[in-house]
Amino acid sequence: MAVLLSENFWINMYRTLILPAVSYGCETWVLTLKEERKLRVFGNMVLRRIFGPKRDEVTEEWRRLHNEELNDLYSSPNIVRVIKSRRLRWAGHVARMGEERGRIGTLLGAWREGDNWGDLGVDGCMLLGCGCVDWFELVQERDRWRTLVCAVMKLRFHKM
Repeated sequence: MAVLLSENFWINMYRTLILPAVSYGCETWVLTLKEERKLRVFGNMVLRRIFGPKRDEVTEEWRRLHNEELNDLYSSPNIVRVIKSRRLRWAGHVARMGEERGRIGTLLGAWREGDNWGDLGVDGCMLLGCGCVDWFELVQERDRWRTLVCAVMKLRFHKM
């Protein structure tokens, strides 16, 4: 006899086992659009297995859930938003260390010259409308930086 487990059980398994395993060390990744797409596809694949198919009310046929429906059912940030917010949080941590910390100073210097990591903070600030602020100054105010990082996780992007 098979035991059916609830959706909540599988969602908790996804949040506590799968997401941490997939995103381990993500703070130091440089994500390309191709890698972001692969992560979104993987996350949606897992969620489709958890929530299963849906019966269409008009045709009465079973169909797979659309991405928007998965986002509504899961109601938590997708894996890409989690990774981007973790990267922003880590960038803030490193930026607060200061330049007197040896290699950290070299890394921060590379950020300021427009390296991918520099774009990380700038992109987060631009998305939230505070692009005119130097993000290295914003990082020093932990509460404002924490608010920015949380806001990046909650952003929803729509295709144009």
